[in-house]
Amino acid sequence: MSGKWFRKTPLAWRQVMKEKTRLAVAVAGIAFADMLMLVQLGFQDALYDSATQPHRLLEADLIVINPHFQSISAVKSFSRERLYQALGHQGVKSVSGIYMDRGDWKNPETRINRVILAWGIDPYASSFQLPEVKQNIPQLKLLNTVLFDRASRPEYGAIADAVQKQKTTEAEVNRQNIQVTGLFTIGASFAADGNVIMSDSTFLKLFPQRRPEQVEIGLIQLKPGFDLSQVQAQLAKVLSPDVQVLTPEGFAEVEKHYWESQGTIGFIFGLGVVVGFIVGIVIVYQILYSDVSDHLPEYATLKAMGYTDTYLLGVLFQEALLLAVLGYFPGFLISIGLYQLTYAATLLPIGMTLTRAITVFVLTVLMCSASGAVAMRKLQAADPADVF
Repeated sequence: MSGKWFRKTPLAWRQVMKEKTRLAVAVAGIAFADMLMLVQLGFQDALYDSATQPHRLLEADLIVINPHFQSISAVKSFSRERLYQALGHQGVKSVSGIYMDRGDWKNPETRINRVILAWGIDPYASSFQLPEVKQNIPQLKLLNTVLFDRASRPEYGAIADAVQKQKTTEAEVNRQNIQVTGLFTIGASFAADGNVIMSDSTFLKLFPQRRPEQVEIGLIQLKPGFDLSQVQAQLAKVLSPDVQVLTPEGFAEVEKHYWESQGTIGFIFGLGVVVGFIVGIVIVYQILYSDVSDHLPEYATLKAMGYTDTYLLGVLFQEALLLAVLGYFPGFLISIGLYQLTYAATLLPIGMTLTRAITVFVLTVLMCSASGAVAMRKLQAADPADVF
């Protein structure tokens, strides 16, 4: 089988390479379709990765949230009393709450306000799995001190450079002066352009309208030897139905689900992939159909010599696969360049992954194969009696 396949290859190769202009158009079209699919999938993955990055950095075995919590872009709070109830379970070692809200950050240089996501943590308890946060806990215990996300968008000002040079710098949140005494890295996302971490005391001072007994995220640490799933199920039964108990990964899935189903951005990126696939099918079909039409006498001659439609279909599919390979690599390289430009402009965690590269290559092969199958109708109509 494989020997027959390779014996067919020279004919398909010569067909593809004969018309250089047509080949260039086909490669450009497929490259464009592949580039569109790779970029759209890259944006979609960057959306999900950036949106769920804070969730996966939380230092906890279990997470407690409001059951109506959908996204950190629209936070929902619950009573801290539920955490104290959880602490009564024999398998729970410690609990702590995290405040979240969106504050107004004033750029120290331009004096322009920009919304920033503020995290209020208990400096005496576990919060984030970030070494820099843990190292700066002594500074966070002081009122009006915060840590700044160095991966925030540049519109917040050159805060990271100032902290690295001067060890501290002044800023303003909600019209109150604060001291930035350290840095950490979470990254910008579609939900937040920047992040600051502070103590719960500083948070309540900057957001005086907030009620201290209402928190957005509850962190639960378990004692060694207790089964995570079992404790999670038990706490779900014991605690009031106004909270939900999840693992950190489950918490991240809540955020991802929001962007997949409730938000429109994920849908738009998915639609872009579909459009790219359809565009590729149309382009390759036009190329193959034109090729068959131009060489119809030759194909008819082959049929008159005894070659079957199956053989000719194999040649056509080989042409489609050759076009898929030739068009894929330019689209792949262009996409990598666009990823780098996008990261430089937005700081979103976008980059090529092996899974995405393979997925789009498979889609390219399917795209070209489908086009070849449609163009086959013209080839099957090649009757030697009609041609000659």
